[in-house]
Amino acid sequence: MVGGPLTERPGAERVRDRSWHRLPAAVRIGVLYLAARVVTTAMFALASALSTPESRFGAAPGVGTLLMGWDAQWYWYIAVHGYPTRLPVDATGAVQQNGWAFMPLYPYLARLLGGPGAGWQVAAILISLVAGYLASLVLYRLLRERLPTDAATWAVVFFACAPVAAVFQIGYAESLFLLWVFLAVWATMRRRYAWLYLLIPLMGFTRPGVLAFALFLGLHGVQRWWMRRTEPLPARHVVHIVALGALGCVVGFAWPVIAGIVTGRADAYMATELSWRRGWVDESGFVPGRGFWDAAALWFRTWGLPETVGHIALIVLVLLAAAALVFDPRVRRLGAEIRLWLASYALYLLAVFFPQSSVFRLMVPLSPAWGAVAVPRSTRWRSVVLALCLAGQWVWIFLMYGRGNTFWQIP
Repeated sequence: MVGGPLTERPGAERVRDRSWHRLPAAVRIGVLYLAARVVTTAMFALASALSTPESRFGAAPGVGTLLMGWDAQWYWYIAVHGYPTRLPVDATGAVQQNGWAFMPLYPYLARLLGGPGAGWQVAAILISLVAGYLASLVLYRLLRERLPTDAATWAVVFFACAPVAAVFQIGYAESLFLLWVFLAVWATMRRRYAWLYLLIPLMGFTRPGVLAFALFLGLHGVQRWWMRRTEPLPARHVVHIVALGALGCVVGFAWPVIAGIVTGRADAYMATELSWRRGWVDESGFVPGRGFWDAAALWFRTWGLPETVGHIALIVLVLLAAAALVFDPRVRRLGAEIRLWLASYALYLLAVFFPQSSVFRLMVPLSPAWGAVAVPRSTRWRSVVLALCLAGQWVWIFLMYGRGNTFWQIP
């Protein structure tokens, strides 16, 4: 009697394993995603309970208040009041923070579905939740082009439980943007270029980043031409790639042009974006790459270290990331398109952003890299990574939402 159940257990586990894998991918990913969202909700509830009067949100603000905090308020304001026709300025004439830094698709879609009042908040969170699930499913399909089922599934688990996975259920546009990005990279992998004529405008008017995709298409075109002897490059594909790259550039610069026309000030968008930088460094105009360079000096100076060490650390980090994209066999398994997207978006970040605490959220479009993390088939390795993801997520939620009362606690 003692030996019977023990000898039957492996077979029972194999049956359960086969039953799980027989489920449609949409169901399996949905179960994993839902479980991750339950854990995140519990973390928000705990952060709310631990919040003190010194917190940005006050004592025990409630989960709903946290989900609608920070940039969600900007999106709500845009949905209700639209964009300013005159830029707010301070006594010195410097442009202040305003809604032009945020793209219109997400707030207006939430208004269309939920109205301008409390319904907007419900609709905004539902959009984030649903788009996050769909992004998870597309990420799974995307990675399955190159990786086995177990690795693609674990990559989605890491993605859904990542340190900044709370963005999948707050009033932010990240989930919707990720959905468009993953669909666009997947369409490129499958040479379904026609879909990109829709996805590029959707991407461009959801949040900044479509210029990274334009760069990606340029690099993809070079890669297709280089490999034309092993994969034919029909003339129609050349036309699509060139036209779509041009479309990405047009869409990428469309919002600054619209902001300039509406406000009567040509630099309205750039001045608005730089206003978020002013609290950190003395900004004197936009120079590509300067944000990361200045931030490296700022943060190392804040930590009591020489600025030169910060610059050296930045250069080393960039070189290590480039080496991983080119030489790491786990990254190489992801395929050319994913690697080119990772390189393009990383270069875009380096060129245009100023890294502070929100840079971790801005790095979420690099999430296909979770596929490389999931490649090792060691259960211990994957368990440790998952534990670190959940620990990081709690730290992020607690500091940014349970506290959020210092200059570096900005999600």
